Amino acid sequence: MDTQAIDLFTPLMMGKLHLKNRMVMAPLTRSRAEQGNVPSSMAATYYSSRASAGLIITEATQASAGGQGYIATPGIHTDAQVEGWKKVTDAVHRAGGLIFMQLWHVGRISHPDFLNGALPVAPSAIAPRGVSTYTADGLKPIPAPRALETDEIPDIIQAFRHGAANAKAAGFDGVEVHGANGYLLDQFLEDGTNQRTDQYGGSIENRARLLLEVVDAVADVWGSDRVGVRLSPGGTFNDMCDCNPQETFGYAVRQLATRKLAYLHLIEPAQPQGEHPMPDLSARFFRPLYPGILIVASGYNRERANAVLKAGLADLVAFGQLFLANPDLVDRFRKNAPLNTPDPQTFYGGGAQGYIDYPTLDAA
Repeated sequence: MDTQAIDLFTPLMMGKLHLKNRMVMAPLTRSRAEQGNVPSSMAATYYSSRASAGLIITEATQASAGGQGYIATPGIHTDAQVEGWKKVTDAVHRAGGLIFMQLWHVGRISHPDFLNGALPVAPSAIAPRGVSTYTADGLKPIPAPRALETDEIPDIIQAFRHGAANAKAAGFDGVEVHGANGYLLDQFLEDGTNQRTDQYGGSIENRARLLLEVVDAVADVWGSDRVGVRLSPGGTFNDMCDCNPQETFGYAVRQLATRKLAYLHLIEPAQPQGEHPMPDLSARFFRPLYPGILIVASGYNRERANAVLKAGLADLVAFGQLFLANPDLVDRFRKNAPLNTPDPQTFYGGGAQGYIDYPTLDAA
């Protein structure tokens, strides 16, 4: 297809899944899970009202109890959580949508309050500088984590495998492995957080090993064409850094390209202004390395999204806050209509306000 003819409303086949447009609802933590980290009773309404997206990716969902790092985030490791998510997938499918679950382990970005008093785990015992998390007792600084023993790492892989199987039982259309934003798999990948000397540290090949082993385990459950991966090359959130991000992420992307995944989901870094700009870590750098379906995310609006699609640099564009505040974002973009303004005060926690009460065009 001529890329010049492609825009946000052009359908796309992703494996056997028919995406009715190229707009993706990005994963957005909302911290509204209920007792037992079960999805909120409002979650079915929240997600299904956004089913006009070509694809919905859920908020990050911990694959195991040890993967939690924030208050009221949902899991997918208990029967009650599976049942809670079934209500969401049923509602989205009734509304004609497709939905993938994002599987998560936060690694060092946690607190003993979430872990029965135990320290968070990480590739190395390096504390994230200046990072805190909300617990039931308020905001608390994150302590230095405990480095995982080599013989514990298979348990991490198994947790992702189990979470993937539970996501399948809950009726999802696929899963996304969260390898971005300074959480566990990203911590292993980047040399600023990984100082190991075993087979999971040192060389790029070793640092990428856990990410790839998790992806392979999840693909064993789902088939590779129902598995996506999210990466954040050059991201600094959660005190992340890497000495050579083009080389590190270039290797990871080339390896992922061999796995024939549903998609690769890239959070493009904002280019800092200054004397020493970052190396190019945009879709322009990664597109030649990844011939499969590529999703980009980085504060895109309607015009920039259409431009990146027409340039052939991406196949889908993810929208975060715009979908949060506009359940009918597809319709609004199609009509070039005004958009609701997101309210940051209601992003995390709380009830219906700022969650399921943003008006549609029709309601407005």
